[in-house]
Amino acid sequence: MPAEQIARNLAFINWTLLAGLAVGAFGAVALLRLRTEATKGYLGFTALCAAGFGGLAWLSDGALPAAAAAGSPVTVDPAWDVPRRAVLGLFAAGALVASMALFRGRRAAPLVVGVATAGGLALILGSLTWGGDAAGTAMLAIQLLALAAATGGIFAAMILGHWYLVTPKLSTGPALVVARAMVAIVAVQLALFGAWVGLGIGTPFAPLEPLTGEWALFVWLRLGVSLAFPLVVSWAALQTVKTRSMESATGLLYINVALIAAGTIAAAGLYFGAGLLV
Repeated sequence: MPAEQIARNLAFINWTLLAGLAVGAFGAVALLRLRTEATKGYLGFTALCAAGFGGLAWLSDGALPAAAAAGSPVTVDPAWDVPRRAVLGLFAAGALVASMALFRGRRAAPLVVGVATAGGLALILGSLTWGGDAAGTAMLAIQLLALAAATGGIFAAMILGHWYLVTPKLSTGPALVVARAMVAIVAVQLALFGAWVGLGIGTPFAPLEPLTGEWALFVWLRLGVSLAFPLVVSWAALQTVKTRSMESATGLLYINVALIAAGTIAAAGLYFGAGLLV
């Protein structure tokens, strides 16, 4: 039954993954543009990827059902549909414009910050659509922003690893910033898991109940496979970057892309299927 319930909400899971990839990847671009001397080619390409993911998220948004699948405790507030789609489309278009500016070597700080802000707003509007009451909306907003930071961030980090393989003389500064950010992001997600599952904050379940109920298999997989293990891999990637072992770092980042993306899918499925934040 839990697997079937998750499968019935694939449209919402797809939106979460695509929007997270788009917003998180562009957030990494903004961070590296403002704090490092990352190359214009890398920044422009990653921003272009974010624009592509954003466009796909916008298209998927238009195909979202009017309500979650039968049996899901999640309610949909259609009043936020139009604003969410408009801001998501604005983000995708802005990311495309920003990528062109970055390819040309322009700093474009106001544009980059504005586009990143629009992406965050699109996720917050998603939480207003599916979060229910004020507390639920706030918790879901935190979840969506964290999922985006992890999913899009690790994608941007993996692309950066490839950049070092073809341009080995690059400074390790950008790689260190991204690697440290990923360790922090996954650690925050692990702490949020403890608060939501361990203390029962923001969910309809009692403390620790998800670890033994009908959703327990997916909850344990989320904890072990897409939180605890990626934290270890992120730490290992940081250590390899410090020693400039970029081939090893890129390999570790590839592993984390798969683990974190799978975790985002599981987290979205658990929320839209059971109303469970993990």
